[in-house]
Amino acid sequence: MKKKFGPFIINNHKPLIIAEVGVNHGGNFALAKKYISMCKKSGADAIKFQTYKAETIVSRNSPAYWDLKSEKTKSQFELFKKYDKFNYLEFKKLKKICDKKKILFMTTLFDMNDVSKYNSLIKIYKISSSDMTNVPLLRKIGQQKKYTIISSGASTIKEIKFALRVLSLPKNKVCIMHCVLNYPTKDIFANLEYIKTLKRIFKGYTIGYSDHTVADKNLTSITLACDFGAQIIEKHFTLNKKLKGNDHYHSMNYKDLINFKKIIYKRNILRGNGKKNLSNEKKSISFARRGIYARTDIYQGEILTDKNLITLRPENRLPSKHWDFVLGKKVKKNIKKGDSLDWSVI
Repeated sequence: MKKKFGPFIINNHKPLIIAEVGVNHGGNFALAKKYISMCKKSGADAIKFQTYKAETIVSRNSPAYWDLKSEKTKSQFELFKKYDKFNYLEFKKLKKICDKKKILFMTTLFDMNDVSKYNSLIKIYKISSSDMTNVPLLRKIGQQKKYTIISSGASTIKEIKFALRVLSLPKNKVCIMHCVLNYPTKDIFANLEYIKTLKRIFKGYTIGYSDHTVADKNLTSITLACDFGAQIIEKHFTLNKKLKGNDHYHSMNYKDLINFKKIIYKRNILRGNGKKNLSNEKKSISFARRGIYARTDIYQGEILTDKNLITLRPENRLPSKHWDFVLGKKVKKNIKKGDSLDWSVI
């Protein structure tokens, strides 16, 4: 079923794709511009950054919750401090570049005081799983009355309902994303069937999937998420999976997303529209179906039976579906073995 979400029309078979760059640009503006170009080129509908300052998102004593084998920084504050380089001016410039390239600019805000400041740049808000219980931020974003995506990582159904009450937005303006708040998420914990649960419980809302599993070349996790009904897909995006940083190693890259788009395109072609169209099978009907033929020489006045008739391809003049009607009838003239019958001889 098609529906509007922000400036997009989405459905189960052609999801809205958000390339989550986050802070993978490392605070390098030129690199951030390159990310915009690559996300657009790879077929993403939106590119999403993250806007925060370490001092307003975590305390100085904030332990890591990610895989320390892949990202060795043990303090959230230390990690966020590395990447909180951009200010409003940089994001405003990035938004203009996105507009020019016709890819939607998005950024996750982590500070309620940034909502008013960045509101003019944002068409669709995104709320992180970590802020599902952050009342001041939820309320402030809800007051903007814009389309909003909330990630439900580490949240119970009760907590999701709580966040929705605080947001106080119409159902058609909210997307609830299934998400697992582990970096990376092991396949065994992805639990993509939960998408169906969210669709059942939260009728009227758009349901999506924010993925943190390690990307394979076919992006199997988000492909399966689409099968389960996710209409918005968010996946971290990097130019180089081997770079250090907490998001590069579980991100998709340009080739992954290109391949995913090809897979979705082919699956949509194979899926069809649920209606039977025989226009491309006319030749097959004529040549592959059987008609009624003479098994032996048949003489004028002879009765037609299963001893002197046979069904053969092609269908020709007298289709085999009339077999029962033909049996027991007399022929008006001689018919040679192997000839196809037509109504004029009966």
